[in-house]
Amino acid sequence: MKFRCEREILADALATAGRAATSRTNALPVLSGLRLDLVGDELTVTGTDLELTIRLSVPVGGDVDGSAVVPARLVADIVKALPAGAVEMSLGDDDLAISAGRTQFSVRPLALSDYPAQSEPDIEPVTLSSVQVADALRQVVRAASTDDARAVLTGVLLASEESGVKMVATDSYRLAVRDLPPTSMLEAGQKVLVPSRALKELERILTGAEELHVRLGAREAVFEAGTTRLTTRLIEGEYPNYRNLLPPSYPNVLTVGRDALLDALRRVKIVAQAQDATPVRLVLGGDTLQITAITQDVGNATEEVDASFDGSEMTVAFNPDYLAAGVEAVEGDEVLLSVIDPMKPAILRGQGHDDYLYLLMPVRVP
Repeated sequence: MKFRCEREILADALATAGRAATSRTNALPVLSGLRLDLVGDELTVTGTDLELTIRLSVPVGGDVDGSAVVPARLVADIVKALPAGAVEMSLGDDDLAISAGRTQFSVRPLALSDYPAQSEPDIEPVTLSSVQVADALRQVVRAASTDDARAVLTGVLLASEESGVKMVATDSYRLAVRDLPPTSMLEAGQKVLVPSRALKELERILTGAEELHVRLGAREAVFEAGTTRLTTRLIEGEYPNYRNLLPPSYPNVLTVGRDALLDALRRVKIVAQAQDATPVRLVLGGDTLQITAITQDVGNATEEVDASFDGSEMTVAFNPDYLAAGVEAVEGDEVLLSVIDPMKPAILRGQGHDDYLYLLMPVRVP
């Protein structure tokens, strides 16, 4: 195997596929590598940890076809550090030579025969708008849990319901629900649970792509955008009935400018984050919203923001990071915060954007 490629193109390909290569010390050593396959002037780079696989192709100047498995992090770091311009890779009997300009490296490859075989999907793809899917992922994936002790909550639910396809994520403290445009990627009543880790990578891959091709099978999901394919195993298990968390109505509604609220939260959070578990308090009532953080032995912060409130005056408190994440996720110039009382879940929506909601559990304060 021997080829030349522009450093930036090769570095991006190695970094993208490398995010699927494992860093676990108890895994098969070959899974810490990237498989390189050269055919003609096309280089295919594959990374996998058996749960997630990312494969992409880039144009190169090919001299000798061949395949190799190389240490993912080491080779990616080498290529990124090389001077700008063309990078040449050449596979010898015992090592892979990497050179650019006056710089040369030699890397010992991993066993090609040990690398897991990659199967081709046999399901017809459904084509979606990359922009719409990326926007939905941005809004929903942030609410998924990162705690592997509750595996189902680390996934994002895709469910075909009477009203259409829903994308749902929760970590039991917050919940994000997004309506997707009508699509045939799910059969009536079908539900699949996709790992949030895979969808975070998909969101990156979708940057600049126009179309996304989706194949949802019984045990795995395949997403293709341009020359990049992401394959992930689905999570098995019963997802919580999120609808039980959604009250039919909210008697108290705050309307406030999205950017003004975000700016105020960023400032007040400075004091709140000086000590763990300090909530921010929202004083609802009148024509202003008062945001306060009280951190014992550190200090206090208060800011008022112009707003309108329809309902009973009250004070409700939230985790500042979760609240800010919800405000960032909604679209539109104004945010609607709907509450029942200080102890029941509240809902954030963007004014005029009813296809997305972000539910947030309050925090009890003295």
